[in-house]
Amino acid sequence: MDATRDGGLLAWQLREYPKSHRDRRNLLVHAVTVPLFMAGSCALALAVFSGTWLLVVALPGMLLPIALQGRTHRLEAVAPIPFRGPVDVAARLFVEQWITFPRFVLSGGFVRNWRASAAPGPEAVAVQGEPRR
Repeated sequence: MDATRDGGLLAWQLREYPKSHRDRRNLLVHAVTVPLFMAGSCALALAVFSGTWLLVVALPGMLLPIALQGRTHRLEAVAPIPFRGPVDVAARLFVEQWITFPRFVLSGGFVRNWRASAAPGPEAVAVQGEPRR
């Protein structure tokens, strides 16, 4: 896997994304939780203007999706590239939820990986030239 980030974070993340998003369970969790994260981050932004009561919705709305996605990433044959530090964690997770996953879906990557993974687990077929490990 490419940890050099040639082309910047957005290009690198989109290039590496299909390799660690092949398991149907992980794909399904992302499909459900990315919109929840988006709603939570919008609620966080609105909490600045509306008061702290929105934080009760915003924080779980952002943290629960990340926790669930982290658990289902363990099901993948190819693990995500390790984070470089706390700032990298925040940047990569935010970009993944708001930009990379939607691009992955709209570009057809989600459907390609879903179809290639006939069943959850290690017997799923590799896609885009990457052998399963």
